[in-house]
Amino acid sequence: MNKKEIAEIKKQFTQDRCVITRICGCYVDGEKNKKTELKEAFLSLPEEEIFKYFNIFKKALSGTIGRNLINMEFPPETENPGGTQEFLMQLRKSALKDDTLLEEFYDKVIESYYSVENYLILLIHGVYDVPGKATDGEEMFDASDEVYEHILCCICPVTLSKPGLAYDEESNSFRTRICDRVVDMPDIGFLFPAFQDRSADIHSLLYYASKPEELRFDFVESVLGCQVPMSAGGQKETFQTIVEETLGEECEYEVVKNIHEKLNEMIEERKDEPEPVLLDKAEVKRLLEYSGVEEDKLSDFDEMYTVAAGEGTQFVATNLANTRQFEIKTPDVIVKVNPERTDLVQTRILNGRKCLVIELNEQVEVNGIQVRVSDPEKEEE
Repeated sequence: MNKKEIAEIKKQFTQDRCVITRICGCYVDGEKNKKTELKEAFLSLPEEEIFKYFNIFKKALSGTIGRNLINMEFPPETENPGGTQEFLMQLRKSALKDDTLLEEFYDKVIESYYSVENYLILLIHGVYDVPGKATDGEEMFDASDEVYEHILCCICPVTLSKPGLAYDEESNSFRTRICDRVVDMPDIGFLFPAFQDRSADIHSLLYYASKPEELRFDFVESVLGCQVPMSAGGQKETFQTIVEETLGEECEYEVVKNIHEKLNEMIEERKDEPEPVLLDKAEVKRLLEYSGVEEDKLSDFDEMYTVAAGEGTQFVATNLANTRQFEIKTPDVIVKVNPERTDLVQTRILNGRKCLVIELNEQVEVNGIQVRVSDPEKEEE
């Protein structure tokens, strides 16, 4: 799914557009015991509750594609009878009205999801009558192309609210506030099937993780049956390894700076496109060439890439480059630079010593205090 497709589904989580038919849930304590369950027609809930649920569901479709939101495909065997995809198909087809399937789903989650805190498993069933689109891109609500039937799962931590004082209107006094158990925003979630090309793709799903480095491998493998991709941090570390091993002793500042500048240019040029910028082996090699890496250094690149990342691995460009700052780090000093002004920083040999030279303008602050930078040549005059 791309940004436009995700945004189209998120738009349905409003009172006017709501496509949710049913909501189910299971509250689980830190010892994996089911405490209570809920089964409701969604629109029968009080209005205040409905809006709070909308916020939870929108959060499970928020973030950066390739970082918090990950498109996952089902291996073919999961679509056979007894497979994870086939089970999700049954769950969707039941419209969450089959108690046996629901209990089996809850059991699968509880077995594979590890948490010391209490948590709430939420499941919704939705039916979205996908409107057609005119040649100018405008939606035609009276010309539906198809119906997108789906389920969305959110697993939300349930934590104790902080103790404190609260005003009691009945007694007109301040009293100790009772600590309540509060449902937090989702830790993980998934939308099945994926909504691609404005249609249901039963061979894939969209996975959400609030913490990109905690993808919950056991849950993904056991409940979804999908292969867990490399995390955002893993992609960055692997890319750094490829660059370091390719350049070897010639991994110089200027070349690395060029690589990050080229990456930022690619991201900026395609920032308005719905699809994320992906780099496969050929594109990473081309990036290094454009950044000034000499041809002889790339002679073993293909083999090196396969060993480090795998043959078919693709990197998400936004996971590799920091578009907000360019960081230079030594054991004792960290310099952070605006990515658009990396030209202000150079490496020089001064008096036989390796130095990082930073061009200063008239505005210089030290711990928030504006200081004047003296000019030794003028002072000598």
